[in-house]
Amino acid sequence: MPTILLAEDSDNDAEMVLDAFREAHLANPIVRVFDGVEVLEYLRGEGKFSERPVDRPTVLLLDLEMPRLGGIETLTQIRADPALAHLPVVILTSSRQESDAIASWNLGVNAFVLKPVEPAQFVSALKVLGKFWAVFNQTPPAP
Repeated sequence: MPTILLAEDSDNDAEMVLDAFREAHLANPIVRVFDGVEVLEYLRGEGKFSERPVDRPTVLLLDLEMPRLGGIETLTQIRADPALAHLPVVILTSSRQESDAIASWNLGVNAFVLKPVEPAQFVSALKVLGKFWAVFNQTPPAP
């Protein structure tokens, strides 16, 4: 079963995502990383992830505001890497800055989801999002 990669530095936001996926009965394994550096290491099988079998997740759920390497910079590096360029990426962010949305779309993000103030709305959106990416979407084969 394909893995979902969750890049989220906030424990509260990560727990909401995990709860929503549990409520949606998604069986996909979810790997959580805390920043863009860990995203790239996971995807490339480097650093603390060097022992894991290298497989592409079905989707990367990417926060924009993270320590060490933020979401825009991470997405830039993913799209520049031919082995990762077609990885589905969904931005999950509380940023209301138009420049973040424009930069994300220009870099080929597959979806841009704002974390609403109302947690119930966010959980509802995540259930739909999780089912789409984990169950219904067919990702392109790795090059």
